[in-house]
Amino acid sequence: MGIGTIGYNYFGGLSIIDSFYNASMILTGMGPVNEMKTDGAKLFSSFFALYSGIAFLGFFAVIFAPIAHRLLHILHLQDT
Repeated sequence: MGIGTIGYNYFGGLSIIDSFYNASMILTGMGPVNEMKTDGAKLFSSFFALYSGIAFLGFFAVIFAPIAHRLLHILHLQDT
């Protein structure tokens, strides 16, 4: 959240509130709110969106892996 807020403020020239709003919308998967006008702002926005997607998938994998592992044990699925 902090990286996104600071990045949108610096690169996009948005206020702190608008930067926070934009970062939170990207991190929740809703998409960008404000249009980025400069090339630097567009690059930051693109990389922040990619980062947040990868971070979400990584977080989901860490949470879901033990559940999937337990399910495989319950179903007695194992290598023979």
